Amino acid sequence: MFPSFIVALVYGEGDADAFLLSAFFLIASGLPICWFFRKSPDLTIKDAFIILSLGWVLVCSVSTLPLMIHGVLPSFTDSFFEMMSGFTTTGATVLTDIEALPHGLLFWRSFTQFLGGMGFILITILLLPFMRMGGIALYRIKADSGQKNIQEKLNPLGKGVIVKIWYIYLVLVLFLAVLLWAGGMSLFDALCHAFGTLSTGGFSTKNASLGHYNSAYFEWLTIIFMFLSGVSFFLYYHLLEKDWESIKINTEFRWYFCLILLFCAIVSLILWNDNTYSAWDSIRHGTFQTISLLTKTGYTSDDYEKWPQSAQMFLFVVFFIGASAGSTASGIKMIHYVIILKYLYATLKKMTQPLQVIPIRVNRQRVDSRLVDLAASFFILNIVWVFLGGGLMVMLDDMDYFSSICAVTVTLMNIGPGLGEIGPSSSFYYISSLGKWFLSFSMLTGRLEIFSVIMLLYPSFWKE
Repeated sequence: MFPSFIVALVYGEGDADAFLLSAFFLIASGLPICWFFRKSPDLTIKDAFIILSLGWVLVCSVSTLPLMIHGVLPSFTDSFFEMMSGFTTTGATVLTDIEALPHGLLFWRSFTQFLGGMGFILITILLLPFMRMGGIALYRIKADSGQKNIQEKLNPLGKGVIVKIWYIYLVLVLFLAVLLWAGGMSLFDALCHAFGTLSTGGFSTKNASLGHYNSAYFEWLTIIFMFLSGVSFFLYYHLLEKDWESIKINTEFRWYFCLILLFCAIVSLILWNDNTYSAWDSIRHGTFQTISLLTKTGYTSDDYEKWPQSAQMFLFVVFFIGASAGSTASGIKMIHYVIILKYLYATLKKMTQPLQVIPIRVNRQRVDSRLVDLAASFFILNIVWVFLGGGLMVMLDDMDYFSSICAVTVTLMNIGPGLGEIGPSSSFYYISSLGKWFLSFSMLTGRLEIFSVIMLLYPSFWKE
């Protein structure tokens, strides 16, 4: 909270005390806990599951203190929803007037996304592969799921990779902030939007998001960095190590690039054909919104609910398509679709040539059948969660079913704005408390990969 406290002091809008009191409470309660539990035992896989899920909840809970103490969101439910949205880089908000917040709290919202984006990459590297969870597990990273002590895996080489990826992430954030600032955006807004872009979070300091500026320069710059945020940070590491072969053979990146081109072209063509914008502005807005939703950033350049229904339909499809595994983006990763589609192709081909052996290859390596099962199961679980959760939201909030499905989808996929009653010009403020708690749980489930959270619901998990 220290950077946010400094920003609050600089602007002097009365929110510095909220950070000071929050920090005092956390230090006073945290130091005794650190002292009594300073000799921590070895971490097992089961411990990692618990830390991964419950630790995230604890961080979001205590992060509500500045919002509640200041009074901008006195309700714990609303504050928790906002912080869960921040740390999971969802970008959904219960605020109806973002610009009314003091600068310190605005910075705090954006800074939680900066921390959540990098935190997710660390989890991707350290924990998910060992538990055979997440899209990154499909890369067959060297991890022994049978090893009981997870700390044995955190060797100096792994820590070196983490440090380099941290530097890459930080450099990209600062580089974007400088470019936005150079284009005329205030330094404060530039930093906050850089945090939201590289973390694929989408929290803006403006009610109309990037559309507030109506600037082609800001939007194209954000398009480039949203695209870069959706690329696996392992590819940047290979680039740093001059490992050109790993980049050249990367199957997921090729699919990611081609699918983005396809959907950007379709949406832009629809906007131009419908005379929604001029040809150039159709490309600009169509590309911006498609990449924003596909990378799960959630920034908006305009109210896309005013676009033709056909364009909205394709954007709805994009809700379910994620960026690369190992990026800051959430959702059903591109690698899942690559494996599932390759499996479907192999199955169809076997129908005409039953005796032919058709291996599924990713990065020129044969994919194990267990990883195919993992990709298919991950996809099915997410879709089932969307439709069952949509039904639950209808019962909790009496929303129409389409809006309910959208609400669950954009929280599970960590997108932020959706369609219907929770569109880009709307807020989650009017959803009931029970609805907000369920959607908060969906955000956590989506960010930590659905298996990691569902595993905690198994009674056998808690048995010795």
